[in-house]
Amino acid sequence: MAKLGLPLGLVILIAAATSAFAEGGIGVTMNQAKIIKLSRPADTIIVGNPQIADASVQDPETIVLTGRGFGVTNLVILDNTGAPIIDDQIIVSRSTASTVRIYRRDSVQTLSCTPYCEGSYRTDAERLSDAQMGRY
Repeated sequence: MAKLGLPLGLVILIAAATSAFAEGGIGVTMNQAKIIKLSRPADTIIVGNPQIADASVQDPETIVLTGRGFGVTNLVILDNTGAPIIDDQIIVSRSTASTVRIYRRDSVQTLSCTPYCEGSYRTDAERLSDAQMGRY
C-alpha cells in the first residue's frame, strides 16, 4: 500500500469539513446583494460578523444580505416571539469570473475585467505608485 503523505484521520477530517462547507449556508458574492424572503415577519436580525456580511430590512418579510468581506459568519433572524426563522451560515466569496488580483507589496487590489481591467477606486498605494511613475 502506498503512503499518502497525510494521516488517514486528517484526510477524513478535511473531507468532512469540505463537504460540510459545501452543503450548508447562504452564499453571497462580495460587494453584491442577495434578497432573502422570509416565511413570516422578522423582529430581530443578528449577523455574527458585520465585517463579512450586512443585513438590511426591506420590509418585515424581505431581508437584503450584502457581502462585505470574504469569509464565513452566521445569520440569525427571530420573529416577535423569539422563535428562529433563519439560523444559518453566510458564506461570502469573491466572483472569480472576469477578475484579476494585483499584489503591490502589502496591498491587494481586485480588478473587474469586463472587458477592460478596472478598479472601482484606487488605494493609497496605487495613487503613490501612479504618482511615482508620472501618471495622473
